[in-house]
Amino acid sequence: MKSKHLYIETGKLEDAYEIALQIPEFESLYTLNEFEDRLKAATHLILIAYYKNKPVGFKIGYETLKNKHFYSWMGGVLPKYRKAGVAQLLLNFQEKWIIEKKYKRILVKTRKKHLSMINFLEKNGYYELGSLPYNPDEETRILFEKELN
Repeated sequence: MKSKHLYIETGKLEDAYEIALQIPEFESLYTLNEFEDRLKAATHLILIAYYKNKPVGFKIGYETLKNKHFYSWMGGVLPKYRKAGVAQLLLNFQEKWIIEKKYKRILVKTRKKHLSMINFLEKNGYYELGSLPYNPDEETRILFEKELN
């Protein structure tokens, strides 16, 4: 499925939210209002991945006001389009934008149960900063970071 038909564009929060509603791993997804509240006070980036003009993935991130870092907050790819390079294209686009905006670091948080995400981050040069234990253990949050030049 890697082809000229797969592309990334900046998009609208509502479009990203519609994709998020279809991601099975998001068992208790925030409301659209909570998404809006998270982004309204910060510089942010909303990316949508399209395959043949159909939205198939998204990535949302924003500037952390405290450290002037960029936090990659939410993202996902519809199950049918996984292993097709969608997540990699989203990440590449996001990192390029972050570098252009002069951020020095990107932070990502995931859960211990999302092994494919952990492997994806490590493959792309992210390293673990620490974790926040949860019960059950698979809900433990793991914070990753990547320094950008």
